[in-house]
Amino acid sequence: MRMQRRAPGKSSDKGEATPAPMKRGLLRRRIIILFCSLAAALTIISGQLFSLQVFRYSELVKVADGQVSKRVPSVSRRGTIYDRNGRELAISLATSSIFARPSKVENPERASAALSAALGLPAEKILERLRAGKSFVYLKRSASAEEAEAVERLMLKGIGSDVHGKRFYPKSQQAAHLLGFVGTDDQGLEGLELQYDIYLAGKRKWIMRQQDAKRRPIFREEAGEAQGSDLHLTIDEVIQYITERELEAAVSQSVALSGSAIVMDPFSGEILALANYPTFDPNVYAEASAFARRNRAVADYYEPGSAFKAIVGAGALEERLVRPEDRFNAEGGAIEVGGVTIRDHERFETLTFAEVMAHSSNVGAIRVGQRLGKSHYYDYISGFGFGNLTKIDLPGETPGLIRRPKEWSALSLASLSIGQEISVSPLQMLTAMSAIANGGNLIRPYVAKSIVAADGQVVLENAPMQVRRVISEDTARTLATILKGVVTEGTGKAAAVEGFEVAGKTGTSQKVDRATGRYSRHKVVASFVGFVPVERPRLAIIVIIDEPTTLRWGGSIAAPTFREIARESLKHLRKTPVDRAPFRLAEGIRNAAFRLN
Repeated sequence: MRMQRRAPGKSSDKGEATPAPMKRGLLRRRIIILFCSLAAALTIISGQLFSLQVFRYSELVKVADGQVSKRVPSVSRRGTIYDRNGRELAISLATSSIFARPSKVENPERASAALSAALGLPAEKILERLRAGKSFVYLKRSASAEEAEAVERLMLKGIGSDVHGKRFYPKSQQAAHLLGFVGTDDQGLEGLELQYDIYLAGKRKWIMRQQDAKRRPIFREEAGEAQGSDLHLTIDEVIQYITERELEAAVSQSVALSGSAIVMDPFSGEILALANYPTFDPNVYAEASAFARRNRAVADYYEPGSAFKAIVGAGALEERLVRPEDRFNAEGGAIEVGGVTIRDHERFETLTFAEVMAHSSNVGAIRVGQRLGKSHYYDYISGFGFGNLTKIDLPGETPGLIRRPKEWSALSLASLSIGQEISVSPLQMLTAMSAIANGGNLIRPYVAKSIVAADGQVVLENAPMQVRRVISEDTARTLATILKGVVTEGTGKAAAVEGFEVAGKTGTSQKVDRATGRYSRHKVVASFVGFVPVERPRLAIIVIIDEPTTLRWGGSIAAPTFREIARESLKHLRKTPVDRAPFRLAEGIRNAAFRLN
């Protein structure tokens, strides 16, 4: 058999070889397919990029900003409250609150366990709040900066922190009823914090905070004004301390229900101290009772009793119906009016008008009131501010209670002459006594001296304001001399301050028994209101002791408390006994309460 030789490059099987043109066509097709695929991919990518950069740009920017940036509120620093000498009475500290939006918390059980370790709270308590069915809950108020940072590091969805200011009262209970307090939202609720909240509270300030993937801050941008204005008071911290100390001692010594005391500049109306006992700590105000928090010196009223004899005396002197030396028949210490017998604490026979005041004779005061008459007496009661607000810049003031003459009974004129059938606040009584001290001008009392913005601008300034002239300077001088006799010769001897002349009036009034509607034989209000020195008075002071069970007379418990407050306050003010300038009218009095810049 003979073998045949195949030519090179040829095959006997047609499928064993592909012509060159065919190979080139196949390659071309593959290239075209690849190119089209790449073109399609590029078209799709370009379309997506165009969509992202044009149509969804704003949306994606917000998402990106939300991942790296956070808009959080900054500390809205509430204004500081200072006493008249620049001592801090209320300040603000930075604190944080940890909150949750429960609907956004992905795993409440695990989140509660993690937060428990960070905040030092029971996990069960946190879980209970997360499952309370609310859209927003606070997990912890007043958290520390370390706790807030620990929560941030957990990176829990639906959990966040809010930085805000926390009010702090460095003197604890001191001036608590004046200052008041703020709530958890840093809003004023009582006292000056409420009265001047619009100035003290700063506007909300926001911070844009950028952070890295681990939520570490890398950039901060602040916007908006957060700082509140500062409040400067007329209060003297030292006199406030003295007043509170002596008032507490008096209430404790007499085993009384409560007490109030106010110290005031009789010429300007500036309140130098205002105290109530029992008191409270505004840092933990929720722990105090409503009774302890009540500013009784301004908001409560009482029957002034014999202290009100100064008012009937002022009216009778001004109308020239009596003179200091005029004599009155005290009728053995008893007088019948309207079928009711009113008695003196002693059996007096004949007393001069000055002695009526010094020895606090009820019979003599009623005789003076009868000379003055209903109409004139009511005019002087109203003129001294009773039945009306003093308009002090404190919330909750009471106007007291006085009926019009047409509503008086046959007994009313006599009752009013000895301080019954009328209700007054301690502040009203002190303001009236200040009018006698300053030469006859009723002055509006005030507590805020000025409000200063963060940039140093004085935005509000309080100034002395004369309400009206009530009595003449001559009448005021005469009555001041008579009231000096109360301390030197009469029921107020315990109010005497060594080296100084003191004028004032004691008061011991029976309280009405609510069960019987009659005056109680056991419950009284003991008081003393006066000023020192008699010439050129520096201080007007009132002391009220409510329901003392021992030392039940105004002269035995309120008067010595007045003495201690006056003596220590004058020592603080470096007032010397040799200062004996002539009696003067009120100086620097303005007819506008505020000056707005």
